Amino acid sequence: MSNINIHAPTSSRTSSLASNPLTGPRKTHVLIDNLNKSFSGLPLYIDFNLKISRGDIVSIFGPNGCGKSTLINMIAGLTEIDTGQILFDGKTLTETKIGYVFQNYRDALFPWMNAWSNIAYPLKRSGMSASQVKDRVEALIDLFEIKFNLKQYPYELSGGQQQTISIMRALATDPEVLFLDEPFSALDFEMTLFIREKLQEANLKTGVTMLIVSHDLEDAVFLADKILLLTRRPTRIAAMLDFDLERPRKAESVSDPKFIKVKAKALEIFQNEMRA
Repeated sequence: MSNINIHAPTSSRTSSLASNPLTGPRKTHVLIDNLNKSFSGLPLYIDFNLKISRGDIVSIFGPNGCGKSTLINMIAGLTEIDTGQILFDGKTLTETKIGYVFQNYRDALFPWMNAWSNIAYPLKRSGMSASQVKDRVEALIDLFEIKFNLKQYPYELSGGQQQTISIMRALATDPEVLFLDEPFSALDFEMTLFIREKLQEANLKTGVTMLIVSHDLEDAVFLADKILLLTRRPTRIAAMLDFDLERPRKAESVSDPKFIKVKAKALEIFQNEMRA
């Protein structure tokens, strides 16, 4: 059994979904440098620094109110930062293609569009031809093994089906970084297993970097290459745990000794922070 690597906090793939495995050392993809953010004069993040490697799946876990969703919203440009900088391979956000899966997927989907049109919407907005849009949507349908009718409207779909459409839409433009805000919070166990599987496949086939906010420790550990554990506010990095269990990870992976060890270590750090 390999040791758990804990990183101490610092101071303060193509439109056709072709296989693009990540090999060798991974370079820094997302750089957060001296980020500061306050609300109503109360500091949330002070001189916050973080590096995320290309192709990594990073889960973000911490106490309620520590700013997990705020963190990915700042990285994604949905919430303005006070000071500091966020770069993607040295580029600004405006030069970077991202995707975002919102926690409240029911409100995120366009109710006047059927499921197929929801997936295709960002592709049409980007100027793709009709044939290119069709090919890209079909590739996503194949990846996610869609069996239900995509001519149905969101209100006709189950919660899990709506979340699947939200993720497919977020992946449609082949983003460099995919943000997911508590993607499993409203799913039953069957759909959770399905979405876990498909997110892993998308990562393995495209190399997309993923940042996932989770309020469930098992979900946080299961998908992650790294688990970012945050402190109470003002928020710092309590630890960054490496988790190198081979992919694809299946439901039975939760009984793997590596999974048990990393989850136990994450729980210990979380509980220490709660008692602090």
